[in-house]
Amino acid sequence: MRTVSLLDLASYLPGEPVDADYFLEVQDGTSHQWGHPMFKAPRHRHHVSRDETPADMIEKAGRTLLDRIGPDEARGIDVVITNVLLPEVFFSGAGAEVAHRLGIKADWVIDAHNGGCASFVHMLRIARALIGSGQARSALLCNVQNCAGTIMTQPDVRRLPESVVPGDGCAVAYVAASDESPILGVETLNNGQYTADCTLTLDDGRKYWEPGTSQVHTGFTPGRIADILERGNRLVPEAVGKVCDSLGLKTSELDLLITNQPNRVFLKQWQERLSIDAERHLDTFDRFGNLFGAAVPITLDHAVREGRVKDGSLLILAGFAHAGDFAGAAAVRWRAKAASLN
Repeated sequence: MRTVSLLDLASYLPGEPVDADYFLEVQDGTSHQWGHPMFKAPRHRHHVSRDETPADMIEKAGRTLLDRIGPDEARGIDVVITNVLLPEVFFSGAGAEVAHRLGIKADWVIDAHNGGCASFVHMLRIARALIGSGQARSALLCNVQNCAGTIMTQPDVRRLPESVVPGDGCAVAYVAASDESPILGVETLNNGQYTADCTLTLDDGRKYWEPGTSQVHTGFTPGRIADILERGNRLVPEAVGKVCDSLGLKTSELDLLITNQPNRVFLKQWQERLSIDAERHLDTFDRFGNLFGAAVPITLDHAVREGRVKDGSLLILAGFAHAGDFAGAAAVRWRAKAASLN
């Protein structure tokens, strides 16, 4: 197996920041979820516009990244992997259109709809397998979260406590055969028994393709919330522990933990269970809200651009998806070669 590296990232946040009052001013506190810490509002989030497609978002982030890595590296990309939370192209996904727009001659176009909030780890694993085995040269990984400005701003849904939490954004990453910033290991957990616990809800009971006027949203019950909290609190530390064990590492050796950003409850629990102080756990929740699968690469990209990630740092990227049906963690030695030359 060839060594595969996570070499660069770029991100895009649509529109101007939207503050929490946009939602709180129409919520009356009568819902049974009102006041639950799982739905405590972040200060800001971004909203995608009605006519901005996932391919539009990926193209904006992608052009930034391709300009940075240069035309020679860009010509070598032969894998495009996408994960879009709210797909707009039902039959083919966004990958083929993205490759066309960015001028990428891809042998592999994979629209990975599963993975949820841990989808960046899922895509890293796929890219590492393809490139490490010699079946591909390099890959563009694309994460899109686009349900905040679409689903959560519907008039009826906007009144629900969960509407205030998500934000929209997109990130892309460049992965290639290299020892510059090596992916040291990837571990995943699949728990299919939890899949049905996270579903879309229509209050009139119709299927989403059937005619009607009810507005689609995620259905939560008190019992389901408790189950998801227990699983999320447990699964991310379990995935981190699994990848650390596979590499003979201790969590005390980690320089930075980058996770999905669902809410403050999970972030605090993960720090405590992994004995990682807040300074080593990157947190963008109040800036961008819950970015679902895009949270890990967007958070890492902003940290890199802000000078918070030192060359040679040992990074753990981790998350859990939906109601706990999937979780994963990846270890990356960020710019190891650059650090060795200093």
